[in-house]
Amino acid sequence: MSKVRHHRGMTDGTPSTYGTQRKAAARNRVAIIEAAHELFADNPLVPLSEVAKRAGVGAGTLYRHFPTREDLILAAYQHDIERLTTTADEVLARHASARAAFVEWFETLSAYIRIKHGLGDALHSAAAQDVIDASWAPTTAAVAKLVDACVAEGTIAPGHDPADIIMLMSFLWRVPNNDDGVAQGRRLIAAVFSGLKQAPQPS
Repeated sequence: MSKVRHHRGMTDGTPSTYGTQRKAAARNRVAIIEAAHELFADNPLVPLSEVAKRAGVGAGTLYRHFPTREDLILAAYQHDIERLTTTADEVLARHASARAAFVEWFETLSAYIRIKHGLGDALHSAAAQDVIDASWAPTTAAVAKLVDACVAEGTIAPGHDPADIIMLMSFLWRVPNNDDGVAQGRRLIAAVFSGLKQAPQPS
């Protein structure tokens, strides 16, 4: 009596099939988050059906990954901040001036935070606060790289605490999100750099 051999990867339920499904699920999750990032920037209240359409997935796939709107909002915000905190070196390499890199990085951060503010209560839950708290250390580390580069070129005096500089720069996500706001932000950035050229006062 002959034996029928089943090769791995040829039938449903094999390790190969599971691996393929996991990869597809991971791709879908990233596509949904990227679509949410793009659409939330324009309209925080965009229907999730539009997010699924932009991501190229069905509504069922979206809800399997993100059962609630709040889950998706939180994942998109976390993704944005994690991505930004790894780009300090890249932004510095793209600019001849460390100050220009510093400004670009903070303007990107301010855009993400404006989106966060527009998403309202979804980012005021305990789970959201955990994500926001967890982002503080990598954000501070990224700012420290930018500050060190500015110190090296002489546009910031040594000794300033990166956490203090984040607080100083927080005006960027409070100015209006229009041409007047951009102009106001640039004026305020110039004022901040004028102050940062001076050594910090002893506490």
